[in-house]
Amino acid sequence: MTGSSAPARPARPAVAPVGRIFAIVALAEAVTWAGLLLGMALKYGPVGTETGVWLFGRLHGGVFVAYVVMVVVAAVVLRWRWWVALLALVCSIPPLVTVPLEIWLRRTGRLARRGMFTSASSGGPLSQDDTDTLVDVDPAP
Repeated sequence: MTGSSAPARPARPAVAPVGRIFAIVALAEAVTWAGLLLGMALKYGPVGTETGVWLFGRLHGGVFVAYVVMVVVAAVVLRWRWWVALLALVCSIPPLVTVPLEIWLRRTGRLARRGMFTSASSGGPLSQDDTDTLVDVDPAP
């Protein structure tokens, strides 16, 4: 066979402004978690300094609150199902899990508004990799 090519993947919807802010806050939450872990290693390690815990504890506390607020805002604006919002909240507890969550949300189109689920190039609806159903915002005339 010559000239065979892989089937084209459907284009992913553009990330909504709220989705971008959510992604930034999710990354900041993971970075401050990593800083807090480093601070704890310095505190209980051979150095014995509390400076890292003092600094990153405060930073992580503030970013954690911002993350929880952004989950609620994103869930309402982007019309997430209840279990997606709950999963996003649970992912804030273990260290660094908000990064893979954000990647999954982006790949499944959940960082785009529900009305943005049409491809500009093909004009057709986009598919999701899971069982979540999509409803067209603008019904056909």
